[in-house]
Amino acid sequence: MSRRASTPEGPLTLITGGAGFIGTNLANRLLSQGAPVVVLDDVSRPGVERNLEWLRTRHPGRLQIEIADVRDAVAVRRAVDRADRIFHLAAQVAVTTSLVDPVRDCDINVRGTLNILEAARARQRPPPLLFTSTNKVYGALPDVELARRDRRYVPADPRLAAGGIDERRPLDFHSPYGCSKGAADQYVLDYARCFGLPAAVFRMSCIYGPHQCGTEDPGWVAHFLMRARDGETLTIYGDGCQVRDVLFVEDLVDALLLAMRGIDRLAGEAFNIGGGPRNSVSLLELLDMMAERLGLTARIAHAGWRSGDQRYYVTNNGKFSAATGWSPAISVLEGMGRLHDWLALARPTAVAVSGPTPRAALS
Repeated sequence: MSRRASTPEGPLTLITGGAGFIGTNLANRLLSQGAPVVVLDDVSRPGVERNLEWLRTRHPGRLQIEIADVRDAVAVRRAVDRADRIFHLAAQVAVTTSLVDPVRDCDINVRGTLNILEAARARQRPPPLLFTSTNKVYGALPDVELARRDRRYVPADPRLAAGGIDERRPLDFHSPYGCSKGAADQYVLDYARCFGLPAAVFRMSCIYGPHQCGTEDPGWVAHFLMRARDGETLTIYGDGCQVRDVLFVEDLVDALLLAMRGIDRLAGEAFNIGGGPRNSVSLLELLDMMAERLGLTARIAHAGWRSGDQRYYVTNNGKFSAATGWSPAISVLEGMGRLHDWLALARPTAVAVSGPTPRAALS
């Protein structure tokens, strides 16, 4: 059994899925602080190679890259054996993709997570691990009574409207994606309980920010901005009054690092992480903000509701805030403006996207 082997620069951080949107922002923060980082990613999603090149150019010498799939147990073991701490972000991330190929979705999200956990468990001193789960583990929330008010849905229960969904909400996996992420979520918590792994779970709401420029269906705030800038049509499923709380990625990185620093007392716990009631917004409200604040107007097409779509999900961050003092600092308007500025630099000219009409999906 191997022991942790810190580098002379400090603890070595492994980020699975580190070429993705959240991984890139997390890696950049750590590398900017002088910490060495290993990114493990299969680079299968369109655009993530640009994120890796950006990190490589910005942080020469400190960044290590392993092009590998989390389903490859040998490659995972090799990377985990070197790590002092692990952020497990690698996943199949789209509900729609899971409906097309649920077996692959399960293989990546469940087996891939088990490979990480087993590699960590094999260590003499297992490295601390933080896993990013999803609000989809709570299902479609069909029992939450809602009223339509102006251009959004609002819970009839005033306490829920003021505070959002907390961790006492029963799990109710919906869609293959919800099942696979929920199963992985539960495996992480059980490995903490049964095997003493210092591991915790973030059940995240909608995260947005720079480097979120892929074509997959999650990441709807960036998706809206990109399609409006490119003159593409957005399809709104349902009436557009469905509500999510959105969290700017820099706030999420703060939370991830706080959780890792306090992992000894947070191990075995799941935390709902999102923008909270102050950063809640409906699809229609975001479109209004884009038009009023950024001068961006999207062409809209409408389609029926999709199975499993939550008409309302807003995070109650109270459990994590009480444990760490964290709370979101960046408002929707500020975050949207910062993302728009980044898109203007990263994608300076509008380029038409071929293929089917982009979908306004929520994650």
